[in-house]
Order: sequence, then C-alpha cells, then structure tokens
Amino acid sequence: MSIPIIMHVNYCEQGQTILEICEKAVSWGYDGVEFRSKRTGVEETTEEYLDSIAEGVRKSGLKYVLFGGPGPNLNKPDKSAREAEIQWAINFFRLASERFKLTVVNTFTGSLMNPTPGTPYSEYDKHGSFIATEDQWKWATEFKELGKLANELGFRFAFETHMNYIHDTPAAAMKLADLIDEPSVGVNLDYGNAVYFPKNPSIKETIKNLGDKLFYAHLKNSINVGGKRVATSLADGEINHREYLRTLKETGFNGPICIEAPRAGDREWYAQVDLAYFKSVMKDLGWV
Repeated sequence: MSIPIIMHVNYCEQGQTILEICEKAVSWGYDGVEFRSKRTGVEETTEEYLDSIAEGVRKSGLKYVLFGGPGPNLNKPDKSAREAEIQWAINFFRLASERFKLTVVNTFTGSLMNPTPGTPYSEYDKHGSFIATEDQWKWATEFKELGKLANELGFRFAFETHMNYIHDTPAAAMKLADLIDEPSVGVNLDYGNAVYFPKNPSIKETIKNLGDKLFYAHLKNSINVGGKRVATSLADGEINHREYLRTLKETGFNGPICIEAPRAGDREWYAQVDLAYFKSVMKDLGWV
C-alpha cells in the first residue's frame, strides 16, 4: 500500500512562490502539499489563490493538494457571525473541489483562549477543551454543515489535535467528531502537539482510541530542555516515529501523512532531511 507523503507548506513560507513550493516538493520526493486556506500578507481573492495553486500543480506535476487552517471560527457568540464563517468555508471548498480532487482537509474551529487576563499562552491545559463551556461545544458542532458538504463532494475533514483549540487533545478532537456525527468528520493526529500537555496517552493507546476516526496524521518532533519543549528535526526528538508509523501500519491506517517544520532556520533543508528519515523508516517497515 502506498501512503501519500505530504509536505506542510510551513517548510516553504520564507518567500517562496506557490510555483516554487510545488516544484520543490516534487523535486524532493513529496507527493503533495498541505496549503493553508488563506495566505497572510497577500491581497488576493479565493479564486485567485486557488488558481495559482492549480497552475503550480499543472507545471510541477504535484499529485495531491490538501488544505489546512484557518478553519471557520465557531467561537463567536453571535449566531449570524458563525453562520458567515461556515458559509465562507462552504464557498471555499466548493471552489477548491472544482480545481482539485480533495481527499482530507486539516481543519479547526477557531482558537479558544482563557478569558482570564494574564493567563500564559503556553499553559495549554488552561485553554481550549480544558475551559470550554457547554455553549462553546454546541457552537463547534455547527461544523456539521461542512461535514454534510464533504459527504456530498466526496472528501473528509480532520480536526487537528492542536493546542488552544477545543479539539486540542486527541480525546477532545474525538469527542467533537463524535458530537458532529458525520462519516466525513474525524481527527488529524498531531502527536507532536499532544506531548506538550502534562498528561497524554501513549502513541499506541492514542491511535487505538481514535480507531476509524483517524483520517490524517501530522509528524513533527521536539525534546524537553529544562522543562520547556524545543522543536527538533523529525529524527532527533523524543517522539519515536518508528513506533508511530509501525502502529499506524498495524491498525490499517490508509490516509495521507504530513511532515511539518515547526522550527526556524533553513526549512528547505529540513524538508529534505526529514523526508529522508521518514522514507528510511517506511522502507524498514515495508510500508512503501
């Protein structure tokens, strides 16, 4: 079984054009790129943005186009404001589906921060699902409209396990997917984020608990230095990605896998080094 290997666009957000991103990803050996749903600092319509990606795909031969955040912000108390967020996302993915064969979308429901002044951003267990109200959980389930769209168009949404969102931990992301209860809505496991919480299940337990709701996986690594986590290359951190990938294979996972670059420096070099490690492990596991 061939698993699509996806490069997160954050390897190439240092001034590279969309065409350069596509061409570099292909030349390095990636199958696809996870782009964001919007670019910061660029004045363009959604159509112009999607068309520029489509042109990059055509010229480079890139096989897969995935999209990530930002997703609709459903933490707004005003119902009409949440409806506008949903409608923007519906319009975006209808336009995207006209240009690309969408498979899995990495998605979010808007950051959820502790309203208490002075609460540190990095104290992740004081934000997100840890402080979410009953109303905020209900608002998040309005994502169901996008799940219906994905059912119609033949792709899936996966909530990333990401700090300071209601779907921050694997358990919280699974809870949200279950509440929405659409076959097209599941979880993107970023275990590289899970380790930032004081308590988190093992890789094996986490993957087992997510079951068939695990649609997508992100890989990145870090190491604990003096009580603070510091980002590293994929091979050099404390997360054992050989165990991570072996467990995914053993459970029959067949979604795409995306590698990220959450650290400063020459990210184009990191993209190649991280991919070399990833492919080496996949070869050892017989998962190519």
